[in-house]
Amino acid sequence: MTNPIEYFMSVDITMSDKLLEVLYFVIGLVTLYVAFRNLQDKENKKRYGSFIFWFLLGLMFVIGPWIPPLYTGILMVLMVLSPILKQVGVGSEPAPSNEETEKNYKKIGMKIFIPALSIGVCALAFALVTPISPLVGMGVGVLVAFIMLLAYSKDNTPSIIMHDCRRMMDIVGPLSMLPTLLAALGSVFTAAGVGDVLSGLVANVIPEGNIVIGMIVYCVGMALFTMIMGNAFAAITVMTVGIGAPFVLAYGADPVIVGSLALTCGYCGTLCTPMAANFNMVPVAVLEMKDNNGVIKNQILIAVIMLVIQTVMMIILS
Repeated sequence: MTNPIEYFMSVDITMSDKLLEVLYFVIGLVTLYVAFRNLQDKENKKRYGSFIFWFLLGLMFVIGPWIPPLYTGILMVLMVLSPILKQVGVGSEPAPSNEETEKNYKKIGMKIFIPALSIGVCALAFALVTPISPLVGMGVGVLVAFIMLLAYSKDNTPSIIMHDCRRMMDIVGPLSMLPTLLAALGSVFTAAGVGDVLSGLVANVIPEGNIVIGMIVYCVGMALFTMIMGNAFAAITVMTVGIGAPFVLAYGADPVIVGSLALTCGYCGTLCTPMAANFNMVPVAVLEMKDNNGVIKNQILIAVIMLVIQTVMMIILS
């Protein structure tokens, strides 16, 4: 549907999908706010490139569902030109001073974690209790956290919170889009038949009927392909079509156990790749770490150990 009124009035569209579109619209407005704040920031030497990136991203969140896919693709290409040309920079939004941080900690203490926890609790509650998407629950959780922060201190005005939102988005920058793009890449790979190509290649390696070797290749392949794609959810579709279904599930393995453990094997790959930006690169930016691979280096050993454990569990339990 290209008409938002028709979309929201339709009885064929679930309430969950409608609320998701509302959530995306709000995200788009916040992103547009970041765009115009950067445009007005004369201390940001890359303010025009930053504006173009955030503006086009916010525009796609706001009008993306209501324009032809071709136009969305054009906007996407234009959007990524700024990061490619290194024209997205961090603005001059002031960070809290050490004295201010210490003062607020003494006043609020460990209660500062309650708003963050509320986001996860709301998402879980929506997933378990309602038919509405947990993504909507996360949005509600953010609103609850927003209200809590206002209640914590009269200094936490909406403008202060929005300024901090802009500061955080500037720090993360274009990396914020990588998980979404990688998830879409999984669908593209599946549609392009990459799974079938993998199946043909692996058929020359795995002895026919040897489910144990099939499981080992499936688990290790999930970790490696996740490292390439940066997203286990994107990798599992391709790997299951190419390896899991013909070489594991076809011989009677329990699909529930196999699917669950294959995904956790993919998570082991997530710990080892800069492509998993939200896990491994965003913390580097937020914490201003000197080593860009510092997070990954501290996770590799654990990832390898857990990959072995998950593989053994799949062989034993399924």
